[in-house]
Amino acid sequence: MDDLFDRLSHSLARGHEREIDDLLSDARFATGEPTPAAVLIAVTDRPEPGVVLTQRPRSMRDHPGQVAFPGGKLDPGEDAITAALREAEEELSMPRKRVRVVGETDRYQTGTGFIVTPVLAVIPPDLPLVPHPSEVEAWFEAPLDLLLDEQAWSANEVFWRGATRRYLEMDYSGFRIWGVTAAIIANLARRIALEDVLPGARRA
Repeated sequence: MDDLFDRLSHSLARGHEREIDDLLSDARFATGEPTPAAVLIAVTDRPEPGVVLTQRPRSMRDHPGQVAFPGGKLDPGEDAITAALREAEEELSMPRKRVRVVGETDRYQTGTGFIVTPVLAVIPPDLPLVPHPSEVEAWFEAPLDLLLDEQAWSANEVFWRGATRRYLEMDYSGFRIWGVTAAIIANLARRIALEDVLPGARRA
């Protein structure tokens, strides 16, 4: 399969054929009924694919200043795919008609009240993305093979809400990728095989 979309679709489907019991989650820190949300994992269709990430404004109430995928809460009547596409369009002017949705992957429950559905998709390279200033401070593209390489991440711990919370982090071009975003990436790496998506690539 020469098409990145087809390779991702095939690998994601194969990855979801098996049960994985130890996916990352912050469910044990959550209280109350979680709010449904969705994020778009937009992979650029180029020889060395990247993933579009944003940095949230430091003035935002939820996860200020953190690196994130485009996304947010579901509006009434929306499903996860519709919400992810809408949020990417609102945050980055990413035209939804240029987004090829591969499918949904494992939901992630945060400790701050959200249940997040990641939506994997492929977009053309070099779309003229324009960040909405009230929602996005900056955006960048990180290499897919780097993000999926578990050896590229460092594991740390913090005492939070009366328990030890383990989290992953990576510094990429001055951006700190960690927390929910890092956990979603780590879970995705358990579902898709890098060598199937990028022929010739090998995990460290």
